[in-house]
Amino acid sequence: MKKLLLVFASFLFVFALAACNGTEEEATLEEFNSYFQIGLVTDTGGIDDKSFNQGTWEGVELFAETLMLPESAYRYVQSSSDADYIPNISAFSDEKLDLIVMPGFLFEDALIESAANYPAQKYLIIDMVVDAPNVASAVFAENEGSFLVGVAAALKAQEAGEDTVGFIGGMDFDLIQKFEAGFEAGVWAVDPTMTVLVDYAESFSDAAAGQALAVKQYGEGAYIIFHAAGGTGNGVINEAKSRRANDEDVWVIGVDKDQYEDGIYEGEMSAVLTSMMKRVDVAAYDVAVATYKGEFPGGEILVFDLSNDGVGLPLVNPNLSQAIVDQVATYKAGLLAGTYTAPTVPSRLDE
Repeated sequence: MKKLLLVFASFLFVFALAACNGTEEEATLEEFNSYFQIGLVTDTGGIDDKSFNQGTWEGVELFAETLMLPESAYRYVQSSSDADYIPNISAFSDEKLDLIVMPGFLFEDALIESAANYPAQKYLIIDMVVDAPNVASAVFAENEGSFLVGVAAALKAQEAGEDTVGFIGGMDFDLIQKFEAGFEAGVWAVDPTMTVLVDYAESFSDAAAGQALAVKQYGEGAYIIFHAAGGTGNGVINEAKSRRANDEDVWVIGVDKDQYEDGIYEGEMSAVLTSMMKRVDVAAYDVAVATYKGEFPGGEILVFDLSNDGVGLPLVNPNLSQAIVDQVATYKAGLLAGTYTAPTVPSRLDE
């Protein structure tokens, strides 16, 4: 990210010099920026899901701030249901925005139709590959990052003398199953006898359902729960916060962005053990920068994994001991070297 900012800052500096020299071909930076507009269409989780949509929007905001774009040049529209996807995409497309971003595999069908209807419009979809020349597709190795938080969960559980952890997913689809598969593999790489509880809420926007499943799993002995459920996961975090506030020793692992602050229940104490960072913000930022520079990666598949820090743990993990952090780093090196494998299919389906 720092390299990107330095490169981009240089790009803006050169552009500004040209403007100051009064060349007829160049407008001022402010005038030029007014021509570039970017929009984000949320899935049903909403812009404030504290996870996937919010993380992607933060990448758009960083891009806008870096370029000093006026507020009117970047905006989002929320989808209440999947029936809103095509109308929302079409509305932005009719405005001929320079880039439209869609976070989530649920947009697949809507984008296939929209990309055909608006062949000149540039789109970015995250978590899904749409094969069209006007679509850039960003995908992640969720299984790799989930393996590492599985390692952290198992080590923390061992430290407390516990033998059960849990996973709560949003919808039981291939993509979320990658989180489950990586997590259980990481847990079992540390301790193959440890129990991993698994439940799905069948929603990314039902915090109450997430909390109910957390109550269930904590009741079944889960010491730590890893959620990959978007807005539904907020309910899991709330349950963990409530229990820790009542002196119960349980934890939750966040997803997509560092959710430590979302887990704060007293002072600076958080119920979030760590988070599986999925750098959707970087994906949105990178493609926006490329598009701005006239290098839109249409038709390309952009892969974010451990090798380019597209997934992983936050840089700072206050609730993990240095010994655990060091061991997680060792397992990461093992994954990159091929010593360990992070599967994409959970054990319950790999039979």
